[in-house]
Amino acid sequence: MKILLFGATGMIGQRIAAELGNRGHQVTGMSRSGPVKGDVAQAGELARGYDVVVSAIAPPRDGSEPEAPFLAANRALIDGVRAAGVRRLLTVGGAGGLEVAPGVSLVDTPGFPEIYKKESLAARAVYEQLYRNVDDLDWTYVAPAAEIAPGDRTGVFRLGGDQLLTDADGRSFITAEDFAVAIADEVESGEHPRRRITVAY
Repeated sequence: MKILLFGATGMIGQRIAAELGNRGHQVTGMSRSGPVKGDVAQAGELARGYDVVVSAIAPPRDGSEPEAPFLAANRALIDGVRAAGVRRLLTVGGAGGLEVAPGVSLVDTPGFPEIYKKESLAARAVYEQLYRNVDDLDWTYVAPAAEIAPGDRTGVFRLGGDQLLTDADGRSFITAEDFAVAIADEVESGEHPRRRITVAY
């Protein structure tokens, strides 16, 4: 498959690119700082001729308020994918918007780390205000576990929906390598169109 990947130089994006490449897919990685420069604002032009677009972009991390620019970036991405005539879009989301109880998101729970709060609220807004209202693309919003970090590729994990997944000890964790496996699996299968899914051990 021909796959266009935005955010290809980030911690998660690098691993998605490697996993898809190792499976024999033709991956074009775009980023604002990498060797192949491209931004989601150019998606309408850049995505033409691709089978799937994957976005691993992150909210701004420069101390500014991230929600408005992150909404704008994802709106441009969605509009661009439409304009390019691509049906399938996979987006790396955030765990903060996942439910820990009916109607209660992880980001709203006491003790949620303040350092991640604005970014998590921005990611939740993107899902709730944009993706949930898109009915003309086969999108999948893929949220990682509450903790994601570099580690081993095991290929063994669980998939869930809108609820946060935890292990027997109450921890919600996935390695970036196994998260990339889940993304690649979804690229190949298209099993969860127009849904949010999550990945954890």
